[in-house]
Amino acid sequence: MNVKSACAAILAVAGLIAAPATASAATSELPSYDQWQADVRAAVDPAIPWLTDRVAKGGSRLAIVLDIDNTSLETEYHPGAPNRPVLAVAQWAGQHQMSVLFVTARTSSSSARTQLSNAGYPIDAICTRKSGEGTAQGKQRCRADLTRQGYTITANIGNRSTDLEGGDYEKGFKLPDYDGQLS
Repeated sequence: MNVKSACAAILAVAGLIAAPATASAATSELPSYDQWQADVRAAVDPAIPWLTDRVAKGGSRLAIVLDIDNTSLETEYHPGAPNRPVLAVAQWAGQHQMSVLFVTARTSSSSARTQLSNAGYPIDAICTRKSGEGTAQGKQRCRADLTRQGYTITANIGNRSTDLEGGDYEKGFKLPDYDGQLS
C-alpha cells in the first residue's frame, strides 16, 4: 500500500472523508415544512369530497378517525400546532354531524385532549394504546372498540402504515411519513 492509499484509509476510518452518498443517505433528511404541507394537502384533498358523498348516502353515527402525532398535530415541525389540512377535514366533519375520533399510540389521553382542544379540533373520543400493547395492535383494537360502540368509521387518516393496518374503517387516507422518519 502506498502512502497516499494509507493516508486515505486512515482518514476514511477516522470519518474525515465522506463516503459516497447512497440513496438512503440522500433521503435521511426531512423535507422542508412547506414541502411537507404540500404533501399533506395532496393526501387529504380527496377526503372532503369523499366524505360529502359518504354523508349523502346516510348511515348511523358516521365518524372519522384521526391519528394525533404528525397527523392532527405538527409534532415534528411545530409541536402542538394543528396540521391545518387535517384540521380542515376534522372541522368539516364536525360541522356535518360526523363524530371526530382520535386513535393514538400515546398511552394517556389527558394531554392529548388538551393539545387537540387548544389546536381547534372537535373531539368526540380519544382511544389510546394500552401499556405493553404494540402500536398497530392498539390502533386496531381502538377502531374495533369504537365500531362496537356503534360508530361507522368512514375515513381513517394517519401518517404511518400502522395507522391503517387492519380494518374497521371504509377508506384510508395516508399522509407522508418519509420512510418512517415522521413517527
